[in-house]
Amino acid sequence: MAGRPLLARPGRRSGRIDRSTREIRAQSAGRAGIGHPPRARPSPYDEVVLDDRDRDILAALQADARATYADIATRIGMSASAVHERVRKLEQAGTIRAYRAVVSPEAIGLFVTALIAATPLDPQQPDDLPERIAEFPEVEDCYSVAGEMNYVLKVRTRTTGELEDLIRRLREKAGVATRTTVALSIPFEGRPIRT
Repeated sequence: MAGRPLLARPGRRSGRIDRSTREIRAQSAGRAGIGHPPRARPSPYDEVVLDDRDRDILAALQADARATYADIATRIGMSASAVHERVRKLEQAGTIRAYRAVVSPEAIGLFVTALIAATPLDPQQPDDLPERIAEFPEVEDCYSVAGEMNYVLKVRTRTTGELEDLIRRLREKAGVATRTTVALSIPFEGRPIRT
């Protein structure tokens, strides 16, 4: 009987089940409530805490977001493909949010930087200041804060006259009381997050 495939006899198992048969059985068992559905292996990137290699990669990217995977690999002692895979996972997990150019405000004519603390005039009004001010391009950052004020806004304008106009519009549109501090100089800002 050489040349003929061996077939399992009826009532006996060949010991082999092809993958599609296993998947169909698993799905049927899951629908019938029999057994437990297969559990996905947890990814190390599901956790908040990162390992030292991830931290080194983040530090390298914060120092130079245009660095190649090979540059980073050389700096931290890994292969470029391993760095690429870790960066991809860090991006998917939301640890790396974006890559962007940091532009000098003065180079584009924004000479006034100020912090505006805002609190609602009516404590019963909805807490929706971020939505109300989203259309203001002058507002660079919005922080919800504890304390006397509800929010602190970092804003940039060309002149103090434009800052005054922005404060008026914020008060009208958002229904807030404001307290403004103008920056005389900025020794540093936008420092890399310590990893």
